[in-house]
Amino acid sequence: MTFIKKTLASSIAIAAAASMAATAQAEISDGEVRIGYLADMSGTYRDLAGPGGLEALQMAIEDFGGSVDGMPIEVFSADDRNSADVGANTVREWVDQRNVDLVAGMVASSVTIAVTKVLEENDGFGIVSGSAASSITNEHCTPNHIHWVYDTYPLANGTARAVVEQGGDSWFMLTADYAFGHALEADVTKVVEENGGEIVGGVRHPFPTDDFSSYILQAQGSGAKIIGLANAGADTVNAINTASQFGVVEAGQQLAGLLVFLNDVYAMGLDTTQGLLLTTGWYWNMDEQAREWAERYYERVGSMPTMVQAGIYSSTMHYLQAVEATGSDDTQTVREYMMKQPIHDFFARNGRVREDGRMVHDMYLARVKSPDQSTHEWDLYEILTSIPAEEAYRPLSESQCKLVQN
Repeated sequence: MTFIKKTLASSIAIAAAASMAATAQAEISDGEVRIGYLADMSGTYRDLAGPGGLEALQMAIEDFGGSVDGMPIEVFSADDRNSADVGANTVREWVDQRNVDLVAGMVASSVTIAVTKVLEENDGFGIVSGSAASSITNEHCTPNHIHWVYDTYPLANGTARAVVEQGGDSWFMLTADYAFGHALEADVTKVVEENGGEIVGGVRHPFPTDDFSSYILQAQGSGAKIIGLANAGADTVNAINTASQFGVVEAGQQLAGLLVFLNDVYAMGLDTTQGLLLTTGWYWNMDEQAREWAERYYERVGSMPTMVQAGIYSSTMHYLQAVEATGSDDTQTVREYMMKQPIHDFFARNGRVREDGRMVHDMYLARVKSPDQSTHEWDLYEILTSIPAEEAYRPLSESQCKLVQN
């Protein structure tokens, strides 16, 4: 009788476990995990995310094992052409017609803001890795996206504060005229003024812009010690090259690149960029963990990864772990799990996802090396100091996010 009871109990337990497993599998819609990668694949921001970011996402899927509990992972990709309409329409089609579970990538902030509205309307899910506007988890926050790599607040906090502390107390702002540029300009202005500096002038340029001659001349005429570049990608490269041609640094002014990527410095060369201060969320040569992953990436792509490309890998891996652990691709189930799990990988130190959707982690103040300091073509930065996660990002006490209870 005892044997029969034990056998019956075991059978019930096994049946219950099988039922739970079946339920968990049923919660992954369509029997597979579908990821849509949306980014600028051919324009101004191609090199900082673009095809290299898609490759990083594929690396994460391969390292995860290529499936979740035996269910395949399918990837779609699209070029948003830096158009909010193109991005929003693409994601609407992915959600409506292809049942995409996660939208990854996202670079131009105007595109991201449009896309996250679509995701909120349709209870989709997105992880933003390339965009910079801090408003994405402030006034434009939603319960349907997470912002992973960086934003304008720590960029201003790190670079602008360091420059002002070194005596750069008068600034002229050269700003890309869209959401990202406006957010960075506002954050820099706040930091400069709080630290005793002054914004003496500024000009906003169309996005993208090839000819920066008139803008650099206005900056020179302002007499400001610092020309702050609140732009990114090819715009930053063009502005710095134009400033070099006009002898800005030789005349006594200094450039502050407020969003400078590794590929930008590589493209311009150390002769042009040496001594430039910048804030970054990650650097390929910062430690052994970072180097190990970066070298694997380099073997596949032929260039070292930017912080955005590294962040795409990190965020994709965290997402897949959440889907596997919860047995679900439901947006709120996965987001809640991701918020509960600390993030400490080759990319992030002291990382966690806050209720506003901001993934906070340590940031780094870096200086571009001089040619004689560099030991090989990708040895470009010297990390000067770490900025702790809780100091780097906008405090929740200042948040305008509807998800935050102040």
